Formats: sequence, structure tokens, C-alpha cells
Amino acid sequence: MSDASVPARVHEAQETRELPPNGRVRVVIDTVQPGIDNGRFAAKCVAGEPFEVCAHVFTDGHDQVRAKLQWRPERTARLQDTSAWREVEMSAAGNDVWTACFVPPAPGRYRYRVAAWVDGLQSWRRELARRVEPEDIQAAARVGARLLADAAERAGPGPDVAPLLASAQALQAGGAAPSDPVALKALALDATLAQLADRHPDRSLQLVHPPEPLPLVADRLRARYSSWYELFPRSASPEPGRHGTFADVEARLPYIAEMGFNVLYLPPIHPIGRERRKGRNNTLQAEDGDVGSPWAIGAAEGGHEAILPALGTADDFRRLVNAARERGIDLAMDIAFQCAPDHPWVAEHPDWFRHRPDGSVQYAENPPKKYQDIYPFDFECQDWRGLWQALKGVFEHWIAEGVTIFRVDNPHTKSFAFWEWVIGELRQDRPELIFLAEAFTRPKVMHRLAKLGFSQSYTYFTWRHTRQELTDYFTELSQGPGRHYFRPNVWPNTPDILNEQLHGANRAMFSLRLVLAGLLAASYGIYGPAYELLENRPAKPGSEEYLDSEKYQLRHWQLDAPDSLRNLIARINRLRREHPALQDNAGLRFHRSDNDQLLVWSKHDHARRDLMLVVLNLDPQQIQVGWVDLDLAAMRLAADTPFRVDDLLNDQHFLWQGPRNFVILDPARTPAHVFHVRTHPRNEQDFKDFA
Repeated sequence: MSDASVPARVHEAQETRELPPNGRVRVVIDTVQPGIDNGRFAAKCVAGEPFEVCAHVFTDGHDQVRAKLQWRPERTARLQDTSAWREVEMSAAGNDVWTACFVPPAPGRYRYRVAAWVDGLQSWRRELARRVEPEDIQAAARVGARLLADAAERAGPGPDVAPLLASAQALQAGGAAPSDPVALKALALDATLAQLADRHPDRSLQLVHPPEPLPLVADRLRARYSSWYELFPRSASPEPGRHGTFADVEARLPYIAEMGFNVLYLPPIHPIGRERRKGRNNTLQAEDGDVGSPWAIGAAEGGHEAILPALGTADDFRRLVNAARERGIDLAMDIAFQCAPDHPWVAEHPDWFRHRPDGSVQYAENPPKKYQDIYPFDFECQDWRGLWQALKGVFEHWIAEGVTIFRVDNPHTKSFAFWEWVIGELRQDRPELIFLAEAFTRPKVMHRLAKLGFSQSYTYFTWRHTRQELTDYFTELSQGPGRHYFRPNVWPNTPDILNEQLHGANRAMFSLRLVLAGLLAASYGIYGPAYELLENRPAKPGSEEYLDSEKYQLRHWQLDAPDSLRNLIARINRLRREHPALQDNAGLRFHRSDNDQLLVWSKHDHARRDLMLVVLNLDPQQIQVGWVDLDLAAMRLAADTPFRVDDLLNDQHFLWQGPRNFVILDPARTPAHVFHVRTHPRNEQDFKDFA
């Protein structure tokens, strides 16, 4: 084909194709993981724990490559002076995959990337190890002498210079004159010399990838592992009919601490609107004495930075925060960015809200539901900057009062850009802050919120009932692509959700859903005292609303009820606290059973050698029996060696061997076996030695 017949577009492509900056760079870094949306968003980890990075690194031909993981704190207003990149040698894991870990020392933002190069010294040693002919060994020795001399130059001045030069001279001499090839080869391949030379590689042709280092958010442990308890302060009074106060909640802290919770979450504590106030059971007309919904925020007493006077004062609130902290409990506050009709902002900033054609403010709707007592903000308003700053100010106010955890109501109905901005701004100076997204919405929206900065997210757990549903969902959460940024927080109930499984349910159903939540997920929560007291009455058949819901009225709870789940809850939370395997989702694996009513899973913390195994009966009515078929390889157990399983929920002990073992579970007695797996028992009479 003549040049004349080549299409013009081919000539244009050839003319515009540019040469690379340095064509001598031969190493390839194909990918670096985790990288969330190619670095647009940050991966997440826990400060003080190893964060693993993997990269695909290779080169043409047979030369050896080396790779180093580089990391450093991100420059922020709080941390302007960051040191140079810190480096960790990466290890080859096979199939051109390289891995390394680094430990972020404190909560905050970090950056990481990978540097790699074709390593002349390691390539030379690899080739020399294959040589057998004396003349080939001598020639290789002379090449090595030059490489070691270059390494000595890179090492200087310093203690490594002299031994490198001495070795270079010895190899040069051995390669230039007849010598013992075996001794010469041993000298060249000396392990101590290799370690010395590897400290000073030639990185002049190294590649760094990605060009823009990947972001990482390191959180405190509570962002990954937390046990939440939600209660309405106004129902905390020990006296029926009296409005509860912060002091009443403070008096209830021992009860909450005894159950083992480390986060106490309060619904909104602000003044409640009087205009269009909802009555009991969500009726449109409130009667005298009706307290309204706490989510209808704002009245003459103030808005989002004010406290409902009936609950107490700012001093009372601060005392509650401190008292909870002294018991190891963080107080989490509800952030609901919406206003009651008589919120001060409605009059002061009418442009922050949408208006109907008749000029009235548009109330919130989610057809067929209507929320006449709530006005949503208009994030497309002209004064969006003023709105953003005001909402940021709400967070800042409560942070100043000692709050570090926020449960955010319906964040998916507010601007995504706002959340990315406000969480980034707040965490820049306070990296210990934690944000829980209450967004029961479409998966991609939930994941977007997690990427934008939310530390945890509510999940679909409430609606996952069968063995297959639970297995598929929690496998996705623990092993799917979102595992590096989406942290699930699972709840069997909330004030808005009494799932159909709990309608008229018996104690066994409440128990098994508690065990599922507490032992499948590293973070979980319950709305109490409704849950531990087995509240099971829906507003009407098919509804997920509670009858006589606390959202609209005061309730008095008999905390010492004989059928309360408080002891079971305390046992589950104690197991979570004592076993690191239950504080992470990464080690979750499901196992087979010949009975669909038996759900079997294990959680393994390899670093701390903690292995837990749970067999749960999904049937709250009938005894279920069956054979479990364990994946011993995943559990790192030998098929021919007995292992001991201690049932920490029921104080039983068994000696198992092999993958198949028989279980029987009676829901009237216990919802599950919760085994701590121990290896190396001697015999069945040896249990007392493991007390």
C-alpha cells in the first residue's frame, strides 16, 4: 500500500503521538489498590492498625523488579509540616501482585502511592545464580563489581561504603584472573552483601504511580466497631407521665453500661414545633399535652442549636456527655436538617425553603406519606452559601458541647456536594468525628454517601431474613468492592421500623435477630427499651410503625421486666468487646449446612489469633438439627487434628474434628451456639485446663 492510500486520520494520529517523558523506564505499575474511583475518594482504615496496599508490578523480559509503598500524612490546616514520603518494601505475592502494609499512627487523612523500578543488582544476582560455566561466572563477577561500585557511590558517605567497595574490588579481581568459580559465585551471592547492596538501589529509572497519590482516611476504632443504644430522653423518667430529662438519662447510664453499649444515641433534643404538631400515633391534630415529634425541629425557644427546655439546660447536657464518657460511652446526637413551621429560620430565611404556588412553604412528602410538620431545605436556593454555613454551624455548636458522633437523618435527601464539603471541613481539625448515615435508599446512593465521608451507614439488614438473603448480603458487605469505604451499621429495629418479623413475635425471634446483628456486623444498634422489652405491636397490620410510637408520645418502660433481653444483650456485647474477630467485618466467612434453617458463619482475626464460629437457628418456633460443613481451609484448621469449641453463649464445650459436625438448637433455650475455636486440645477431659 502506498502512502497516498493511507487515510489522512492515520497520518494525523502518527504526527500527534508524543514520545513518553523517558522511554528508558521499563517497569509497569498496572494498578494500585484500594483506589476508590481511581482516587476520587478515600479508602478507610483504623489508626494504629495495618493498612494493606497491593499493586500489579512487572516489566518486560526476565529482569527483577522492586517496589516500595510510599505514604505520608496529608497536608491540612492542622498539619502543615509533613515529612518526606515514608517507605515500606513490598513483597511479591505471585502473579505480579505486590503487597505491603503501613500503620497510620493517628486519626486523620493520609496519602499513599507505589514506587517501582527494574533492579539491576537483583537481576544480576538472579542471572548469576543460574550460571555454571567458569567463564560465565567470571564475566558476571565483573558486571557485579561495577554494580556494587555504583551502589557504594550512592551510599556515601556512610558506613556501607567501605564494605561495598571491598566486595566490588574482590569481584573485579576474581573476574579478571583465574579463580575458584564456586568461591567467586558464593562471594557474589553472599546474603549479607545482598542486604547491604539492596539498601542503595539505582532508582534513577523508577516509576511512581498513581501520579496523584491515593487518599486514605484513618479513623478511631469506634468508626469500625461500635455498639449503639438509642433511647428517647423524654421517656427516661422513672415516674409514669412525667417528661424525662437529661438527668434521668444520666441516671440510666449504669443500665446502658451494664448491657455493654459504647454509643448512646439520642433523637433530636431541640425545641419541637407547635404549628401543625402531630398527635399520638401520627394523627394530624394534636391534643392538649401531646409532645409532638422530635424531628419537627424549632419553635419560639430556638432551633437546631437550642435545647428543649423540658429536657434540661446546656449544663445538664454537658454533664450527661461527660458522665457517659466516664463510663466509656460516646453520646451520639441526631442531626436532622429540616424545620418545623415555627422554626426561627422559616421567618428569618424564607428563601432557604421551597414555596407552593399559593406562597406557602412546601412541607416534606414521600408519597403516600406526608409530613405537614416538617419543612425541608431547598439546596438550590440562591443563598446556598449562607445555608451551608448555617448548617455547618449546627455541627460546630454541638462539637463544642462535647459531641463527636453524629447520626444524620436522611442525608440522601440533601445535597451530596454539601456533605462532602461539610464533613471534610469538620474533620480537618477534628479527625476523631464519626458520622452515621441514616439512608435507607438505593445502593448506589448509599455508597456515594459513604464515599463522600460518612463513617458508617445503615443497611438493609432489617429486611434480610432467610439464610440465602443473609449470606448474600453480608458476603457483599464484607468482601465486595465497597468493603474499603462502606462500613455497615445494622439495626434489627428503629423508631421508624418495626419489621414484619417482629410483629407479634416471641422472645426467640427477638433473640435471634439480636445475635445476627451483634455477631455478623462489627457495628450494630438497637432502639430501646423497645427492643429488649420485646415491643412487637405494629400501628396496624402490614405497617412498620409502632403502635403508640415514642415518636409522638411519652412512654414509660418497665426496665426490670422478667422477660427482658438485657442479660442476653450484655452477653453478646461482652463477647464483642473481648473478641477482636467480632470487631471487624473483614474476617467474615459463611459455611454450609444441610438445613436451611441453620446459618453458619465464622469471623477470624488472624493477627490476634482469634477465631469465632456461630451456628444460629433461624426458626423461632421449632427445634432445628443438622450437620454443619466447615471450610477448614478458610478457618486455617487441619482436617486430621481435633479442635475445641467453647460455646460462650451457653457455657458448653465440645471437641470437634473434620469439617462435618452435628448440632441441635432449641429456640426455647438458645438462639445459637457462639463458639470460640481453640486448637491443640489433648482430649475431652482437658476442658478445665482452658478455663
